[in-house]
Amino acid sequence: MHIFDSVQKTKREFIPLVEGKVSLYVCGPTVYDDAHLGHAKSALVFDLLKRVLEANGYDVTYARNITDIDDKIIKKAIAQKKEIKEITDFYTEAFHKEMQAIGVERPDIEPKATESLEAMYALIQELIDNDHAYQTQDGDVYFDTKSDSEYLTLSHRVQNEEDKQERVESSSLKRNSADFALWKSVKDDSVTFDSPFGAGRPGWHLECSAMIEKHLAYKDKAFAIDIHGGGADLLFPHHENEAAQTRCATKHELANYWMHNGFVNIDGEKMSKSLGNSFFLKDALKEYDGEVLRFYLLSTHYRSNFNFNTEDLMSAKKRLDKLYRLKKRLFALAPNAEETAFTKALLETLSDDLNISSALALIDEMISHANETLDTAGKHKQLKRETMANLAYIEKVLGFGVKNPYEYFQFGVDNETKEKIDALIAQRNEAKKEKDFARSDKLRDEILSFNVNIMDTPQGTFWEKI
Repeated sequence: MHIFDSVQKTKREFIPLVEGKVSLYVCGPTVYDDAHLGHAKSALVFDLLKRVLEANGYDVTYARNITDIDDKIIKKAIAQKKEIKEITDFYTEAFHKEMQAIGVERPDIEPKATESLEAMYALIQELIDNDHAYQTQDGDVYFDTKSDSEYLTLSHRVQNEEDKQERVESSSLKRNSADFALWKSVKDDSVTFDSPFGAGRPGWHLECSAMIEKHLAYKDKAFAIDIHGGGADLLFPHHENEAAQTRCATKHELANYWMHNGFVNIDGEKMSKSLGNSFFLKDALKEYDGEVLRFYLLSTHYRSNFNFNTEDLMSAKKRLDKLYRLKKRLFALAPNAEETAFTKALLETLSDDLNISSALALIDEMISHANETLDTAGKHKQLKRETMANLAYIEKVLGFGVKNPYEYFQFGVDNETKEKIDALIAQRNEAKKEKDFARSDKLRDEILSFNVNIMDTPQGTFWEKI
């Protein structure tokens, strides 16, 4: 397997620190607002990476954090007159539901900042003891960037005096303008935590380094973990500062491989809340099936910037529809997990830095070939077995085609209408069982009035939206 390393800026063969195992850490959401399409894109990319790694036989331990300590959270809690935990619990639960809707599997480890404070304190103290951090007379603790000869080697950036290192106001007591906060002293009545350094709150960059050391890090390796991922906007300063903290506190580098996904643009304009074009995932899910959004957001290579627009999304839906129509043709058959020439080719393609374009081209070709051959081959058992195996593999590795094919085509019908249709189908089935064909026909016509098709199969009666 090969992945593109954002630091070395080249595609590298993936060789894990421990044979057969992979440690993967991805920066998760700050839970003060709803997830937007940028969050969805990043979550999908690393969900795909985990699936491909596992398909290659690796035992993957995947961690994605929850930032539940942040000035934005506190500001919203004050504005809404709510407790901090009420805000963070609400948006964490919403995030989980929306990720589930687009087929993103839960990580193995999901640490929260509020549950990792002791690990943060230990990391700060280690940096102070090693002369890589200092405390000002105001009580703030800063990382001394001049003490790290490797600083900026991650992002290959030339430090600009105007670069903003913090999410809070900069202090004139810093030794160097580039120094960043490990601990911010707070003297007012807002939310604080008692630490060995006084009452305050941790710096944003500190959280991930501490969580990685606590939950994932190899203590006897040159690198703490195999792969660290996140959005391209995190490379500097967030990941740069994480790497510096870990390197100076632990004497090992943070990650052997760094992976970053591109930005999401909306109709050609970079997504930004300040521009009013931050398309929330919950809004997209009202209009489009979650699996269609998954297919669409993964259809562009993860390192490329993604331009979200409704025309391309509908094209993606039509592409996914073809997979479901093929699945519907084979609906009566049992699942099959055998290896085929297609599954080998698909894994080989995805193992080349998640080459999604080639993978989707292989899927399109497989669907076309299967449809054409099924039309001419009649009840060719081997072809059907291979096709079922191919569909099962796509479902496992890419997360496409996971639904009942008939239910997939029901999207857009509200729950109340679905319940009415299902009730009418149950009545029709009962009428057919009693050989009351006149009533059965009447019920069929009533079902069709909802602008749906009904299909009687050996597995039962199903319906789909026209």
